[in-house]
Amino acid sequence: MFELGYPYLLALLPAPLLVWRFLPPYREREASVRVPFLEGLASATGAEPRKGGLILRRNLLQKVLAPVVWALLVLALARPQLVEPPIIKTESARDLMLAVDLSGSMDARDMFDEQGERVSRIEMTKIVIGDFVERREGDRIGIVVFGTQAFVQTPFTRDHELVRALLAQLQAGMAGPQTMLGDGIGLTIKAFEQSEARDKVLVLLTDGSDTGSKVPPTKAAEIAGASGITIHTVAFGDPGTVGEAEMDTETLERIASATGGTAFQADDREQLEDIYRQIDALTPEEIETTSYRPTRPLFHWPLGIVLLLLILYNVLMLGRAGVQRLRASHA
Repeated sequence: MFELGYPYLLALLPAPLLVWRFLPPYREREASVRVPFLEGLASATGAEPRKGGLILRRNLLQKVLAPVVWALLVLALARPQLVEPPIIKTESARDLMLAVDLSGSMDARDMFDEQGERVSRIEMTKIVIGDFVERREGDRIGIVVFGTQAFVQTPFTRDHELVRALLAQLQAGMAGPQTMLGDGIGLTIKAFEQSEARDKVLVLLTDGSDTGSKVPPTKAAEIAGASGITIHTVAFGDPGTVGEAEMDTETLERIASATGGTAFQADDREQLEDIYRQIDALTPEEIETTSYRPTRPLFHWPLGIVLLLLILYNVLMLGRAGVQRLRASHA
């Protein structure tokens, strides 16, 4: 779409007519002596008399060219520009971190897939979380894994194919056999420090209880809540497990409550899938869209036409003067 950046400058178009109409013409006075014997005086002194005033007369081409040039100059001042189609930039208003327990107990083969085949807890976790990631098209997603140590598997990114590829590489025990739940939350807090998202969410999945984190899980949750991070906890596995691998659902509930999140518990694949669908509903996609219409300036086109017209006019006048001199020399 064509438009003018400063359309009000078109008011300058009648300016030459107003100047011609209301301002007096330029006149210049010179001292002179009127004598009745001018011709005799001129022949005696050898001087050649000249007319007392010189009036320049415009030719037809000047009368046509002048208003055209002025109109083009005013058009250039008004800054013509071409407004191109809008560029729409879509950004997520949420950063979503998925924390996955990789302790040794996640290798327990007590889950069944859709075909009824027995699989490990970590394999089932990767399937369900992979489907969850695929549904979260607008979010920036990251993955934190924890066992004896906690580390960032995937920093926040909108490349969900990369997230799913790195998720598929997770194996139980690769971060150590223990469950440092508080350390996983603490590392997530650090990962969110550079986030500028309006909504920050951590979905924490574990099948056991904390086994000696440097920062107690509930304390880490309080720090997360103060940092504006919402934590949803998912207890996944056999609720009848005892010992070190026993699920501490009470602590998970306190973690969620301290941050305004929700605590869930899943015993099998169907319940785990249902939980992540509920999390989908609790944290719907929030997308911020900004639109920008780039402009391409066109003022150089009328200026170029003015320059071309002036060059052609001067070339034409020089050629005309040359022809007249040539004719005068042959006369």
